[in-house]
Amino acid sequence: MQEVLQRKIIRTDWMKGAALTFALAAAAKAVSGLPVLAILGQLVIALGLGMAYRSVFGVPETFAAGTVFSSKFLLRAGIVLLGLRLNFSHIYEAGWSLLFLSALHIIFAFTVVYYLARWFGAEKTTGFLAACGTAICGAAAIAAIAPQLKANHEQTAVSTAVIAVLGTIFTLVYTVFYSVLHLSPDQYGFFAGSTLHEVAHAVAAGAAGGQTAADNAILAKLTRVAFLVPAALLIGMVAGRRKEGADRKALLSAFPWFILGFLGMGGLNTIGIIPEEASRLLLSLAYFLIAMAMAALGLNVHFKAFRKLGLRVLLAVSAGSLLLAGLGYFLVRFAL
Repeated sequence: MQEVLQRKIIRTDWMKGAALTFALAAAAKAVSGLPVLAILGQLVIALGLGMAYRSVFGVPETFAAGTVFSSKFLLRAGIVLLGLRLNFSHIYEAGWSLLFLSALHIIFAFTVVYYLARWFGAEKTTGFLAACGTAICGAAAIAAIAPQLKANHEQTAVSTAVIAVLGTIFTLVYTVFYSVLHLSPDQYGFFAGSTLHEVAHAVAAGAAGGQTAADNAILAKLTRVAFLVPAALLIGMVAGRRKEGADRKALLSAFPWFILGFLGMGGLNTIGIIPEEASRLLLSLAYFLIAMAMAALGLNVHFKAFRKLGLRVLLAVSAGSLLLAGLGYFLVRFAL
């Protein structure tokens, strides 16, 4: 009888932890529609709410099972569904020049931010995650790659927050200075999408140049998102080989299988099997699940972690983002 009662208590505690991440994600969803907060996006707001909740109210240890469920299982489920944003035919139609531009920007941004972070003395894993977020697609890239590196909650949350803050600043700068950049709407859209950090940032900045610029910004950004697949696969396999040796079983266990689901959902979207309305609903669910995971991360992080880990990464991402913007402007203005 006592054992049955104990199981019920454990189940209730698990539900409380998951319910808390659900409530924080719902709150983030509600406020993310506000004009200023829309630039930050639902994921980053959920992370901030989780951190604020922990600082004000604390989080009981009994909630741990529920928050771990959200930060691991729901995260992977959300990333799989996020594949519905991809349409490989659109990327193909954009031509090899856009693929080359995106690949060049990713390699440049990752290399510069990572080595600047190490030069500034930042912790290795946090710098690596921040470099991935800058290069590929912000919080979603960090969330997908963090498990491959066995990153802890603080490393993941700090790198996500740094990317969010700087991405928002750069979005505002792009919008304000659009008229003096001397770029056509086509060029400006590709510039914004190929250099800004989050999909939300690219959408917000692209809108300053009109509908054509906004469409090109989304296309360029989603081309970078497509590179999340090879990046996560490569990082997962390299990390598995380094940490667990070259044993075949170890490599298979380190393989990020959920990325194949991400790729599969992109394939389904490309061939048009899923109706447009259903696709929109599933994408909303994807962002909500990832927001729950971000809230769970925030619930496990103290604000003091930023003083310890964040400043040097902030400097590296700031410098790297400036250099990426300069490279992107040059290539779009004179190469496309």
